[in-house]
Amino acid sequence: MLNVIKHRLDVWKEEPLYWNQIAAIDKRLYASTIPKSLIELIKIRVSQINKCVFCIDYHTQEALQQGETARRIFALTAWEESPLFTDMEKSTLQMAEEITHISVHGVTDATYEKIKTHFNDREIADIIVCICHINFLNRIGISTRTVAS
Repeated sequence: MLNVIKHRLDVWKEEPLYWNQIAAIDKRLYASTIPKSLIELIKIRVSQINKCVFCIDYHTQEALQQGETARRIFALTAWEESPLFTDMEKSTLQMAEEITHISVHGVTDATYEKIKTHFNDREIADIIVCICHINFLNRIGISTRTVAS
């Protein structure tokens, strides 16, 4: 028998101002010089770690619409060993994992130095905000039991 999860609360409906602020961050991220495909990979990977079913579903669909391949999305959980990802993508995914697991050991100097070889300071700032942004959304989705439909 399937376990039916009951949605608890729609935070955005209760206070639309929160959604307006979140949407503004997203709009800024997609206007940045970070490739949209990389933004979606970040959002999928962080959502996988956090087990946010809504965000995994949503951002997988977004990535596919932008031309990402199903093969790379399937391999995302093993990105470190996969030849399908570039060094730039791997450095970004490492940053995403370290920020998502921030209490383990923070962001290491090695990870920060590696990402600096691929991005300028503004782009690194955008990547950090992107990672924190999806972590925030995952926490809203999980705590309110927002599920994919």
